[in-house]
Amino acid sequence: MAMPSDDAVVIQKGKKQGDPFVITVNCPDKTGLGCDICWIILDFGLYIVKGDFTTDGIWCYIVLWVFPHPTSPTVRWSTLKERLLSICPTFSVSAYLNETPPKPSPSPVYLLTFCSTDRKGLLNDVTRVLFELELMIQRVKVTTTPDGRVMDLFFITDNLELLHTKKRRDDACDRLHDVLGESCTNVDIRSAGYKNDSIPSISSLSEEAARELFRSELSETEERSQALSTDVKKLKRANVIIDNSLSPAHSLLQINCVDHKGFLYDIMRVLKDFDIQIAYGRFSPVNKGQRDLDLFIRQRDGIKILNVEMQDEIISRLKLQMLHPLRVIITNRGPDMELVVANPVELSGRGRPQVFYDATLALKVLGICVFSAEIGRRHSTRENGVWEVYRFLLEEKSKYKTVVKNQIVDKVRRALMGW
Repeated sequence: MAMPSDDAVVIQKGKKQGDPFVITVNCPDKTGLGCDICWIILDFGLYIVKGDFTTDGIWCYIVLWVFPHPTSPTVRWSTLKERLLSICPTFSVSAYLNETPPKPSPSPVYLLTFCSTDRKGLLNDVTRVLFELELMIQRVKVTTTPDGRVMDLFFITDNLELLHTKKRRDDACDRLHDVLGESCTNVDIRSAGYKNDSIPSISSLSEEAARELFRSELSETEERSQALSTDVKKLKRANVIIDNSLSPAHSLLQINCVDHKGFLYDIMRVLKDFDIQIAYGRFSPVNKGQRDLDLFIRQRDGIKILNVEMQDEIISRLKLQMLHPLRVIITNRGPDMELVVANPVELSGRGRPQVFYDATLALKVLGICVFSAEIGRRHSTRENGVWEVYRFLLEEKSKYKTVVKNQIVDKVRRALMGW
């Protein structure tokens, strides 16, 4: 099989201190390539300042100006290039015909287990190490014993596909020992015995929590109950327009809304799910906290988007992502508080990156310990599709008299949104 050239992805450092890095992708085109690129960039903790997209339907040229996000771990630029190269279509006949490539085989899942003394920020510290090691968290099971010990189980996959080797496993265990300290015992990584092709459903949520998480709009009740900041309320001002009068061959998609982390990924994900191709696009820098995006788009068959119902559906889905890209609520679970975070899943089955890391980082900053954690999928309504749900059972409420529900929700939401 043909392989993409190293020249297909070029990463350049800014000419002077404070300048953004420039990522250039120059390769055969495919529907959804922009979404895949933005997913990887978000996964590496990078913030896209601006961007340009150009394609003739066969070959594409993408330029993105990026900065590392202040709260993200150190960016491994060489690894980023390798990951971007891995999604570039090969230089083959099928690429030129824009055929859908075969789905990659599911990655084997490994079980990481360790026991350690509990402390604030422990879960985020472990997550950070796994992030730096290119290990992806698929599921988590955290339990705390009465004597203050934690037994954590992480079901992980390896982006480098090397966990079957003893050296890779030993290196990962050594890194975890360094972070966890002398109180850590029994660090082990072994095969879980299955592949990452079936993510379990989340355990039952209350009807009230499910309604609040998966609603299609931010209701006035939700605003009052969560004491949403003015930044979040501004999200309700998103504008999305599809104009067919400016180009004979393409529809113009114009978007204006409040900036947030993963803004471009959220848009590209929706377009990928609708099988929409981008011919040309420009992603402008932030202006007074607002983002403007202009994209000339068409359907996979090369036709403009003329069907009014389809236009309305695309606009509705895009507005939903701009208005409510991530859901964060606090519920009561006996004497404890439970933090629940949810985000939409792509039709391909891929969830949003860095959610677990950002949520645990916010809890670490607040000084809150996680008693247990769970990751799973939830099928909502037909319109809302599948959601990835993260549940964090926090220690008893009496320990956090100075930290109220609204503070937790706002802090976690801000971390997820990059504010």
